[in-house]
Amino acid sequence: MSSYEKRRSDCSALPHGWIREEVVRKSGLSAGKTDVYYYSPDGRKFRSKPQLARQLGDTFDLSSFDFRTGKIIHSAIRKSKRLKGTTYDYARGIRHDASLVLPIRQTASIFKQPVTVHKTQPESKTRTDLKHGPQEQPKQLFWEKKLQGLNACDITEEMFKVLDLPSNIQGVGPELSEENLLQSIAAALHLSNQPLIGQTASKAAIEKNPGVHINTEQPLIQKLVVTEDDIRRQELRVVAARKRLEEDKN
Repeated sequence: MSSYEKRRSDCSALPHGWIREEVVRKSGLSAGKTDVYYYSPDGRKFRSKPQLARQLGDTFDLSSFDFRTGKIIHSAIRKSKRLKGTTYDYARGIRHDASLVLPIRQTASIFKQPVTVHKTQPESKTRTDLKHGPQEQPKQLFWEKKLQGLNACDITEEMFKVLDLPSNIQGVGPELSEENLLQSIAAALHLSNQPLIGQTASKAAIEKNPGVHINTEQPLIQKLVVTEDDIRRQELRVVAARKRLEEDKN
């Protein structure tokens, strides 16, 4: 049974011959999510509005075209007429790489002007008197949700299949998808200098007060113990994979 449901229809908002495809995921953690694609008259597949713009060029105005619904937004037509004659920004709608950097809290200073400190107690200390050494930047909890819905593609623009996590890896946190857990594990492997064991606090404590109980150096999974049997099974998988690779090369 297919895990996707595909629906195709003519797209009247685009030139004649263009097809709109709507793909509904029917299983997994992303069940119910819809992906939208467009096909040119010659069968080429387009996954984003910037790709459409590159294909159509100046022959068709996409400024008021809604990629998700495949319709023209009439309230935007008047604005697009005022901007007629300007070149289309192909980078519009494309996320910059900076958005993939782990977000940190950026709080502006409440003091807009220099201030003078008056001490009423000789033994009191101001903030500048305290010597704490180097301070770590605060980390945003559940930043993985910011990446939800982003998918990696190969050079043919086909999405990579999402990895399946072992059943003994369980997430901790509100409404975390399997993709969020993979992102959390990958980031911890890349950034943390500590051994990765997961969260040591109980799931109930984390859900009650995550700001206190979550260890930001560990991925958002329950504490995981790797046994000798787990290591042995993984070694067998590696040996089998190498054998298949060798057979394919020959």
